[in-house]
Amino acid sequence: MPKETFNEKLIARLKTHSDFIDESGELLPAAVKDRAWHLDHNLIKLLLTDEDIKSIFFDEIEGHWVFNHNTFIDYITTKNFLANSYTQFRNKIGLNIDGKFLRERGEVSLVWPYKDCVLEGGQTKEEEKRKEIFFNEILAHDEINQMFDPKVLTNWKRHTVSGEQDVIDIQRDENGTIRENLIIKGNNLIALHTLKQQFRGQVKLIYIDPPYNPDSPSNTFMYNNNFKRSSWLTFMKNRLDIAKELLRNDGSIIVAIDENEQNYLGVLLDEVFPEREKHCITIIHNPRGVQGTNFSYIHEYAFFVIPKGKKIIGDTKIYAEEITWNNLRNLGG
Repeated sequence: MPKETFNEKLIARLKTHSDFIDESGELLPAAVKDRAWHLDHNLIKLLLTDEDIKSIFFDEIEGHWVFNHNTFIDYITTKNFLANSYTQFRNKIGLNIDGKFLRERGEVSLVWPYKDCVLEGGQTKEEEKRKEIFFNEILAHDEINQMFDPKVLTNWKRHTVSGEQDVIDIQRDENGTIRENLIIKGNNLIALHTLKQQFRGQVKLIYIDPPYNPDSPSNTFMYNNNFKRSSWLTFMKNRLDIAKELLRNDGSIIVAIDENEQNYLGVLLDEVFPEREKHCITIIHNPRGVQGTNFSYIHEYAFFVIPKGKKIIGDTKIYAEEITWNNLRNLGG
């Protein structure tokens, strides 16, 4: 009987864990890879039970075994790891989101590179050329905590009908909560986390006008608008996550967007706010239209994310004389 190869031994070992196999007992390498990226304790303990496997994927440092997850992931990603792997897995995906694999979730999920990262995001023209850094939520825990620690707000000014005034103290209620309107100039992600301790669960309405991420060199916003889609999605998810923490249970969030990222933003909002309703409306902002290759866009979009089953939008009667109808035609604009 031929001796068991290292590859066969590794596959057999991985198949002993129910999270890494499908209903028919076939290995799900995507699930294994995902757990390896997240340094899953169960996977590491499983690999440590075999001396040969341990010697390949672990380094011994002063009596401690350190998992070399890059070597492990490179190995299981090679085409020789499993023969004809696509058909063996019956086209099942093992990606893990919120602790569940896609095949277990029964819903649409948006997956992109750097999803499990934090992107600080350049906010000004001066920063638009800088190389953005993605901080992994697990590997860069200290850096993220430092970024999100409350910051000291400086250069306070109060603007009244009488003009600009120096700020001596801030008006607060009996609970110590700030009761003045604030305009904060700075990185919005850092500013939102600075406000978190004071306003968590207290905000009734949040409006976000993010960079629209157009596929063009133009940049009409005071943002770094040079994101690729995966970077843009990470940028947005980071900010929506903290916005959710600030919202009241009966609070709502409105996000403006145009056609460039409307579809992706809609799915992202479903994922971040599954317990709320999402509605998308069109807003006409340029009746003459912005000429594109085939269509002139006269509108943008606004997503309303609101509490389920609650009436929060007032009724407005629209009269017949307020409605105009036009045939779909090329006006040559």
